[in-house]
Amino acid sequence: MRTIIIEENHKKRRYNKYMEWLIYMVCYALILITVSVLFPNTIQIDNSGFGFWALIASIIINLLNRTIKPVLIALTLPLTAITLGIFYPFINVFILYIVDILLGSHFTIGGIIMTCFVALLISLMNMLMDKLVIRPMLGKE
Repeated sequence: MRTIIIEENHKKRRYNKYMEWLIYMVCYALILITVSVLFPNTIQIDNSGFGFWALIASIIINLLNRTIKPVLIALTLPLTAITLGIFYPFINVFILYIVDILLGSHFTIGGIIMTCFVALLISLMNMLMDKLVIRPMLGKE
């Protein structure tokens, strides 16, 4: 009986992890589409395929956030500490530029100043999305 309960809890946690990943991907894609509409000269996403490229970009951003971003944070920690955290958004900008390189003409970024602003906006939307959408939906409070 106890093993059945443990297996059910494991399945539920795995299901929640997949749901969280799916929600993040869809919301990242919506954020990228919104930002590309609001700032068309800064971020341009190929709109063929009804948001397919925004979804691909969001998957790449998520993968980079989980793999490369912790390394970049560790490497730039002294610079981030000296600037009192002002350098942190540049890590997000760097990740956006990596996505630009990987996706080529389907995802283009122009201008460093507006890209920093967009990275801040994406971070803010990500925090709001986590607090208002993901935690209440998955019961993580």
